Amino acid sequence: SKLGDPLEKLSQGIDFEFFRELLEERLHVEPKGQGGRRAYDYVLMFKILVLQRYYNLSDVQTEYQICDRLSFMRFLGLTLADDVPDSRTVWHFRERLAELGLVEELFSLFLARLEELGLVVHEGKIVDASFVQVPRQRNSKEDNEAIKGGELPAGWEEKPNKLRQKDLEARWTMKRGQAFYGYKNHTKCDAKSKLITGNSVTDASVHDSKALLELLGEEDEGQALYADSAYVGEALQDKLVVGKKMRVQVCEKGYRNRPLTPEQKESNKAKAKVRARVEHIFGFVENSMGGSFIRSIGMARAKANIGLMNLTYNLFRRLQLAQ
Repeated sequence: SKLGDPLEKLSQGIDFEFFRELLEERLHVEPKGQGGRRAYDYVLMFKILVLQRYYNLSDVQTEYQICDRLSFMRFLGLTLADDVPDSRTVWHFRERLAELGLVEELFSLFLARLEELGLVVHEGKIVDASFVQVPRQRNSKEDNEAIKGGELPAGWEEKPNKLRQKDLEARWTMKRGQAFYGYKNHTKCDAKSKLITGNSVTDASVHDSKALLELLGEEDEGQALYADSAYVGEALQDKLVVGKKMRVQVCEKGYRNRPLTPEQKESNKAKAKVRARVEHIFGFVENSMGGSFIRSIGMARAKANIGLMNLTYNLFRRLQLAQ
Protein backbone atom coordinates (compact mmCIF):
# COMPACT_ATOMS: atom_id res chain seq x y z
CA SER A 1 0.00 0.00 0.00
CA LYS A 2 2.79 2.43 0.84
CA LEU A 3 4.34 1.81 -2.58
CA GLY A 4 1.07 2.84 -4.27
CA ASP A 5 -0.68 -0.35 -5.37
CA PRO A 6 -2.89 0.82 -8.29
CA LEU A 7 -5.31 -2.07 -7.74
CA GLU A 8 -5.98 -0.99 -4.16
CA LYS A 9 -6.79 2.51 -5.42
CA LEU A 10 -9.07 1.01 -8.07
CA SER A 11 -10.93 -1.07 -5.46
CA GLN A 12 -11.41 1.97 -3.24
CA GLY A 13 -12.42 4.31 -6.07
CA ILE A 14 -14.73 2.06 -8.10
CA ASP A 15 -17.69 0.13 -6.72
CA PHE A 16 -17.71 -2.92 -8.98
CA GLU A 17 -21.05 -4.01 -7.49
CA PHE A 18 -22.46 -1.31 -9.79
CA PHE A 19 -22.06 -3.80 -12.68
CA ARG A 20 -23.67 -6.77 -10.90
CA GLU A 21 -27.29 -6.25 -11.95
CA LEU A 22 -26.46 -6.06 -15.65
CA LEU A 23 -24.05 -8.99 -15.51
CA GLU A 24 -26.50 -11.26 -13.68
CA GLU A 25 -29.43 -10.23 -15.87
CA ARG A 26 -27.58 -10.98 -19.12
CA LEU A 27 -25.44 -13.96 -18.09
CA HIS A 28 -27.66 -15.99 -15.79
CA VAL A 29 -28.68 -19.36 -17.20
CA GLU A 30 -31.25 -21.56 -15.48
CA PRO A 31 -29.69 -24.91 -14.46
CA LYS A 32 -30.91 -27.91 -16.45
CA GLY A 33 -30.98 -30.10 -13.39
CA GLN A 34 -29.62 -30.67 -9.92
CA GLY A 35 -25.91 -31.01 -9.29
CA GLY A 36 -22.95 -29.50 -11.07
CA ARG A 37 -20.44 -26.96 -9.89
CA ARG A 38 -21.70 -23.51 -9.05
CA ALA A 39 -20.60 -20.77 -11.47
CA TYR A 40 -17.99 -18.28 -10.36
CA ASP A 41 -19.31 -14.91 -9.25
CA TYR A 42 -19.91 -12.70 -12.30
CA VAL A 43 -18.43 -9.57 -10.73
CA LEU A 44 -15.32 -11.55 -9.78
CA MET A 45 -14.93 -12.72 -13.38
CA PHE A 46 -15.45 -9.20 -14.70
CA LYS A 47 -12.75 -7.88 -12.35
CA ILE A 48 -10.43 -10.60 -13.66
CA LEU A 49 -10.94 -9.30 -17.20
CA VAL A 50 -10.14 -5.77 -15.99
CA LEU A 51 -6.94 -7.15 -14.44
CA GLN A 52 -6.12 -8.94 -17.67
CA ARG A 53 -6.54 -5.81 -19.78
CA TYR A 54 -4.71 -3.51 -17.35
CA TYR A 55 -1.62 -5.75 -17.32
CA ASN A 56 -2.17 -7.11 -20.87
CA LEU A 57 -1.90 -10.76 -19.82
CA SER A 58 -2.71 -13.95 -21.68
CA ASP A 59 -5.32 -16.27 -20.14
CA VAL A 60 -2.63 -18.63 -18.82
CA GLN A 61 -0.62 -15.78 -17.34
CA THR A 62 -3.78 -14.33 -15.80
CA GLU A 63 -4.40 -17.57 -13.91
CA TYR A 64 -0.75 -17.81 -12.86
CA GLN A 65 -0.48 -14.21 -11.68
CA ILE A 66 -3.69 -14.42 -9.62
CA CYS A 67 -2.27 -17.46 -7.83
CA ASP A 68 1.15 -15.84 -7.44
CA ARG A 69 0.49 -12.18 -6.57
CA LEU A 70 -1.08 -11.07 -3.31
CA SER A 71 -2.04 -7.71 -4.83
CA PHE A 72 -4.18 -9.54 -7.42
CA MET A 73 -5.83 -11.64 -4.70
CA ARG A 74 -6.56 -8.59 -2.59
CA PHE A 75 -8.16 -6.81 -5.56
CA LEU A 76 -10.34 -9.84 -6.30
CA GLY A 77 -11.22 -10.47 -2.66
CA LEU A 78 -9.65 -13.95 -2.70
CA THR A 79 -7.63 -15.74 -0.03
CA LEU A 80 -5.03 -18.49 -0.36
CA ALA A 81 -7.74 -21.01 0.52
CA ASP A 82 -10.10 -19.94 -2.31
CA ASP A 83 -10.39 -21.55 -5.72
CA VAL A 84 -9.01 -19.47 -8.59
CA PRO A 85 -10.74 -19.60 -12.01
CA ASP A 86 -8.46 -21.36 -14.47
CA SER A 87 -7.41 -19.97 -17.84
CA ARG A 88 -10.14 -21.86 -19.68
CA THR A 89 -12.81 -20.37 -17.43
CA VAL A 90 -11.46 -16.87 -18.07
CA TRP A 91 -11.50 -17.53 -21.82
CA HIS A 92 -15.06 -18.88 -21.71
CA PHE A 93 -16.36 -15.89 -19.71
CA ARG A 94 -14.84 -13.43 -22.17
CA GLU A 95 -16.31 -15.43 -25.06
CA ARG A 96 -19.79 -15.10 -23.55
CA LEU A 97 -19.37 -11.35 -23.20
CA ALA A 98 -18.33 -11.16 -26.86
CA GLU A 99 -21.23 -13.34 -28.06
CA LEU A 100 -23.79 -11.29 -26.15
CA GLY A 101 -22.30 -7.90 -27.04
CA LEU A 102 -22.13 -7.31 -23.30
CA VAL A 103 -18.86 -5.35 -23.34
CA GLU A 104 -20.61 -2.51 -25.20
CA GLU A 105 -23.42 -2.56 -22.63
CA LEU A 106 -20.98 -2.46 -19.72
CA PHE A 107 -19.13 0.44 -21.36
CA SER A 108 -22.39 2.36 -21.90
CA LEU A 109 -23.54 1.67 -18.34
CA PHE A 110 -20.35 3.10 -16.84
CA LEU A 111 -20.38 6.03 -19.26
CA ALA A 112 -23.92 6.87 -18.11
CA ARG A 113 -22.64 6.87 -14.53
CA LEU A 114 -19.82 9.24 -15.50
CA GLU A 115 -22.44 11.50 -17.12
CA GLU A 116 -24.47 11.51 -13.89
CA LEU A 117 -21.38 12.55 -11.94
CA GLY A 118 -20.84 15.46 -14.34
CA LEU A 119 -17.43 14.20 -15.43
CA VAL A 120 -18.24 14.25 -19.16
CA VAL A 121 -18.19 17.98 -19.86
CA HIS A 122 -19.40 18.09 -23.51
CA GLU A 123 -17.33 21.15 -24.42
CA GLY A 124 -15.79 19.50 -27.45
CA LYS A 125 -14.90 16.08 -28.82
CA ILE A 126 -11.61 14.67 -30.11
CA VAL A 127 -11.38 11.75 -32.52
CA ASP A 128 -8.38 9.65 -33.47
CA ALA A 129 -7.46 6.06 -34.25
CA SER A 130 -4.73 3.71 -33.08
CA PHE A 131 -3.51 0.34 -34.31
CA VAL A 132 -4.26 -2.73 -32.23
CA GLN A 133 -1.98 -5.50 -33.41
CA VAL A 134 -2.67 -9.24 -33.24
CA PRO A 135 -0.33 -12.22 -33.76
CA ARG A 136 0.97 -11.97 -37.31
CA GLN A 137 -0.12 -14.57 -39.85
CA ARG A 138 2.54 -16.32 -41.92
CA ASN A 139 0.60 -16.71 -45.15
CA SER A 140 1.77 -16.80 -48.73
CA LYS A 141 1.14 -13.83 -51.01
CA GLU A 142 -1.54 -15.80 -52.85
CA ASP A 143 -3.30 -16.72 -49.60
CA ASN A 144 -3.29 -13.10 -48.47
CA GLU A 145 -4.75 -11.97 -51.79
CA ALA A 146 -7.56 -14.51 -51.44
CA ILE A 147 -8.32 -13.41 -47.87
CA LYS A 148 -8.31 -9.76 -48.92
CA GLY A 149 -10.81 -10.60 -51.64
CA GLY A 150 -13.13 -12.25 -49.13
CA GLU A 151 -12.35 -15.81 -50.23
CA LEU A 152 -10.98 -18.82 -48.37
CA PRO A 153 -7.49 -19.80 -49.63
CA ALA A 154 -7.31 -23.10 -51.49
CA GLY A 155 -6.82 -26.13 -49.28
CA TRP A 156 -7.65 -24.42 -45.97
CA GLU A 157 -11.15 -25.86 -45.81
CA GLU A 158 -9.69 -29.38 -45.59
CA LYS A 159 -7.52 -28.32 -42.61
CA PRO A 160 -9.93 -27.24 -39.83
CA ASN A 161 -7.18 -27.11 -37.19
CA LYS A 162 -5.16 -24.71 -39.33
CA LEU A 163 -8.21 -22.65 -40.26
CA ARG A 164 -9.11 -22.26 -36.57
CA GLN A 165 -5.83 -20.43 -36.00
CA LYS A 166 -6.15 -18.08 -38.98
CA ASP A 167 -7.60 -14.58 -38.65
CA LEU A 168 -9.56 -13.89 -41.83
CA GLU A 169 -10.74 -10.43 -40.73
CA ALA A 170 -7.51 -8.70 -39.64
CA ARG A 171 -5.62 -6.76 -42.32
CA TRP A 172 -2.15 -5.45 -43.10
CA THR A 173 -1.44 -1.76 -43.59
CA MET A 174 1.57 0.55 -43.80
CA LYS A 175 2.20 3.78 -41.92
CA ARG A 176 5.39 5.81 -42.17
CA GLY A 177 7.15 2.82 -43.71
CA GLN A 178 6.18 0.45 -40.90
CA ALA A 179 3.89 -2.55 -41.39
CA PHE A 180 0.98 -3.18 -39.01
CA TYR A 181 -1.32 -6.19 -38.85
CA GLY A 182 -4.58 -6.30 -36.97
CA TYR A 183 -7.33 -3.81 -36.23
CA LYS A 184 -7.96 -0.14 -35.52
CA ASN A 185 -9.48 1.37 -32.41
CA HIS A 186 -11.35 4.49 -33.57
CA THR A 187 -11.86 6.57 -30.45
CA LYS A 188 -13.97 9.58 -29.52
CA CYS A 189 -13.14 11.32 -26.26
CA ASP A 190 -14.38 14.27 -24.25
CA ALA A 191 -11.95 17.13 -24.88
CA LYS A 192 -12.06 18.40 -21.29
CA SER A 193 -12.03 15.19 -19.21
CA LYS A 194 -10.21 12.88 -21.65
CA LEU A 195 -12.82 10.18 -20.99
CA ILE A 196 -13.57 7.87 -23.90
CA THR A 197 -17.21 8.42 -24.89
CA GLY A 198 -17.37 6.20 -27.96
CA ASN A 199 -15.38 3.83 -30.10
CA SER A 200 -15.57 1.81 -33.27
CA VAL A 201 -13.41 -1.14 -34.37
CA THR A 202 -12.38 -1.83 -37.96
CA ASP A 203 -9.58 -3.78 -39.60
CA ALA A 204 -6.26 -1.94 -39.78
CA SER A 205 -6.58 -1.06 -43.48
CA VAL A 206 -9.64 1.18 -43.03
CA HIS A 207 -8.81 4.89 -43.24
CA ASP A 208 -9.33 6.88 -40.04
CA SER A 209 -11.98 9.15 -41.60
CA LYS A 210 -14.20 6.22 -42.70
CA ALA A 211 -15.37 5.56 -39.14
CA LEU A 212 -15.82 9.21 -38.14
CA LEU A 213 -19.55 9.66 -38.78
CA GLU A 214 -20.32 6.37 -37.01
CA LEU A 215 -18.62 7.72 -33.87
CA LEU A 216 -20.67 10.90 -33.65
CA GLY A 217 -24.19 11.06 -32.21
CA GLU A 218 -26.91 13.53 -31.31
CA GLU A 219 -25.22 14.25 -27.97
CA ASP A 220 -22.28 15.76 -29.90
CA GLU A 221 -24.30 18.32 -31.85
CA GLY A 222 -23.19 21.92 -31.49
CA GLN A 223 -19.76 20.99 -30.10
CA ALA A 224 -16.33 21.54 -31.57
CA LEU A 225 -14.72 18.50 -33.19
CA TYR A 226 -10.93 18.24 -33.05
CA ALA A 227 -8.94 15.87 -35.25
CA ASP A 228 -5.64 15.65 -37.11
CA SER A 229 -5.15 16.14 -40.84
CA ALA A 230 -6.13 12.53 -41.61
CA TYR A 231 -9.75 13.69 -41.34
CA VAL A 232 -9.41 16.53 -43.86
CA GLY A 233 -11.94 16.57 -46.70
CA GLU A 234 -14.54 19.08 -47.89
CA ALA A 235 -17.28 16.46 -48.35
CA LEU A 236 -16.70 15.08 -44.86
CA GLN A 237 -16.62 18.52 -43.29
CA ASP A 238 -19.89 19.44 -45.01
CA LYS A 239 -21.55 16.40 -43.42
CA LEU A 240 -20.25 17.43 -40.00
CA VAL A 241 -21.37 21.04 -40.31
CA VAL A 242 -24.76 20.37 -41.88
CA GLY A 243 -25.67 16.87 -40.68
CA LYS A 244 -24.10 16.82 -37.21
CA LYS A 245 -24.11 20.61 -36.61
CA MET A 246 -20.55 20.46 -35.32
CA ARG A 247 -17.86 23.13 -35.44
CA VAL A 248 -15.01 21.53 -37.35
CA GLN A 249 -11.58 22.10 -35.82
CA VAL A 250 -9.60 19.70 -38.01
CA CYS A 251 -5.92 20.47 -38.63
CA GLU A 252 -5.36 21.51 -42.23
CA LYS A 253 -2.93 19.75 -44.54
CA GLY A 254 -0.36 21.26 -46.87
CA TYR A 255 0.13 19.97 -50.42
CA ARG A 256 2.85 20.11 -53.04
CA ASN A 257 2.93 23.59 -54.61
CA ARG A 258 0.30 24.66 -52.07
CA PRO A 259 1.94 24.86 -48.63
CA LEU A 260 0.13 26.04 -45.54
CA THR A 261 -0.05 29.81 -45.05
CA PRO A 262 1.25 31.39 -41.83
CA GLU A 263 -2.36 31.89 -40.74
CA GLN A 264 -3.16 28.20 -41.32
CA LYS A 265 -0.07 27.17 -39.34
CA GLU A 266 -1.15 29.33 -36.40
CA SER A 267 -4.66 27.90 -36.62
CA ASN A 268 -3.27 24.34 -36.67
CA LYS A 269 -1.13 25.12 -33.63
CA ALA A 270 -4.17 26.23 -31.63
CA LYS A 271 -6.20 23.18 -32.70
CA ALA A 272 -3.32 20.81 -31.94
CA LYS A 273 -3.13 21.97 -28.32
CA VAL A 274 -6.58 20.48 -27.76
CA ARG A 275 -6.32 17.56 -30.20
CA ALA A 276 -3.11 16.32 -28.56
CA ARG A 277 -5.09 15.39 -25.43
CA VAL A 278 -6.27 12.21 -27.16
CA GLU A 279 -2.64 11.08 -27.34
CA HIS A 280 -2.64 10.92 -23.52
CA ILE A 281 -5.19 8.10 -23.80
CA PHE A 282 -3.05 6.07 -26.18
CA GLY A 283 -0.01 6.85 -24.04
CA PHE A 284 -1.73 5.44 -20.95
CA VAL A 285 -2.69 2.29 -22.86
CA GLU A 286 0.84 1.75 -24.17
CA ASN A 287 2.77 2.69 -21.04
CA SER A 288 0.52 1.88 -18.08
CA MET A 289 -1.61 -0.91 -19.54
CA GLY A 290 1.14 -2.95 -21.16
CA GLY A 291 0.31 -1.97 -24.74
CA SER A 292 -2.64 -2.47 -27.07
CA PHE A 293 -1.57 -5.86 -28.45
CA ILE A 294 -4.38 -8.44 -28.18
CA ARG A 295 -4.31 -12.24 -28.44
CA SER A 296 -7.50 -13.12 -30.28
CA ILE A 297 -8.78 -14.18 -33.67
CA GLY A 298 -11.63 -12.48 -35.52
CA MET A 299 -13.51 -9.20 -35.45
CA ALA A 300 -16.05 -10.16 -32.75
CA ARG A 301 -13.32 -11.03 -30.24
CA ALA A 302 -11.28 -7.98 -31.23
CA LYS A 303 -14.28 -5.74 -30.53
CA ALA A 304 -14.72 -7.32 -27.09
CA ASN A 305 -11.02 -7.01 -26.19
CA ILE A 306 -10.73 -3.44 -27.46
CA GLY A 307 -13.98 -2.52 -25.71
CA LEU A 308 -12.56 -3.91 -22.44
CA MET A 309 -9.40 -1.91 -23.05
CA ASN A 310 -11.38 1.32 -23.41
CA LEU A 311 -13.55 0.52 -20.39
CA THR A 312 -10.48 -0.23 -18.26
CA TYR A 313 -8.96 3.09 -19.31
CA ASN A 314 -12.16 4.91 -18.25
CA LEU A 315 -12.10 3.16 -14.87
CA PHE A 316 -8.60 4.44 -14.17
CA ARG A 317 -9.33 7.85 -15.65
CA ARG A 318 -12.26 8.12 -13.22
CA LEU A 319 -9.77 7.71 -10.36
CA GLN A 320 -7.50 10.41 -11.80
CA LEU A 321 -10.39 12.87 -12.09
CA ALA A 322 -11.37 12.21 -8.47
CA GLN A 323 -7.94 13.23 -7.14
